[in-house]
Amino acid sequence: MNYLKGFAGEFIGTFIIVLFGCGSVAVTVLFSAHTGLFQVAMVWGLAVTLAIYATRRLSCAHLNPAVSIAMVVSRRMSVTLLPCYLVAQFAGAFVAAALLYLLFSSSIMQYELTHEIVRGTQSSIASAMMFGEYYPNPMAGHIASVSTTNAFFAECTGTFALVFMILVLTEGCNTGRPDQALAPFFIGLTVAAIISIIAPLTQAGLNPARDLSPRLLASLFGWGGAAFPDNHYGFFTVYVAGPITGGILAALCFTGIIEPLMNNAAADDCKSDGADSKTALSD
Repeated sequence: MNYLKGFAGEFIGTFIIVLFGCGSVAVTVLFSAHTGLFQVAMVWGLAVTLAIYATRRLSCAHLNPAVSIAMVVSRRMSVTLLPCYLVAQFAGAFVAAALLYLLFSSSIMQYELTHEIVRGTQSSIASAMMFGEYYPNPMAGHIASVSTTNAFFAECTGTFALVFMILVLTEGCNTGRPDQALAPFFIGLTVAAIISIIAPLTQAGLNPARDLSPRLLASLFGWGGAAFPDNHYGFFTVYVAGPITGGILAALCFTGIIEPLMNNAAADDCKSDGADSKTALSD
């Protein structure tokens, strides 16, 4: 694959996801534009769907470091392409976050002034959550109680489900998969479903580029330590290591267990069809 095409596809696709997805979080925090978690989840799902449709001709439309690493582990992508994809994904997410800050900077300052928030303090997590993610979700209320271990498991589980469904929906040996043209739509629905469950715990990152690049942007524009609130690097454990671990486990599970079973089922179907043909001829 041409490296320039791959870089362009991953940059543009990740840019689209972060622009629409983080944008939906921003307008919810600032203007209460969305009134429920499912609305935000559906915007994220739509963002993923549109990003895949827009870029899969250029790249494989991974748009997520955890997905790219999983594809290398499952031998669906050459490891030589991985650095190009990763750089493009993190760069696309950072540029999208910068554009969102440019669009909403005045409104963010007004929001902080109205709520007496001093940017960079612990209270400014309420505005920083438009970019990076936090556990528990700052909008989840006092009921949510989430440890670093719990958050890591949540991100690992969510990304496992995402990568597993990507493989199931796109692998040729799965004769029950939808038409290729519809796969991005169902991947987007998968993202929306996972966010609907995981977001109250961790805001449902599922994508190291989506979290780390906007978080870095926030730290550069005044949030400082509030953008990286955990002195024990919990944000890295949860939002980078968690999704990567989940993606690798999904790749190993699919290639080691599910794919052989699907191949055996396909072979059995062929044998059955052959036997039926012989029976029909003998009749």
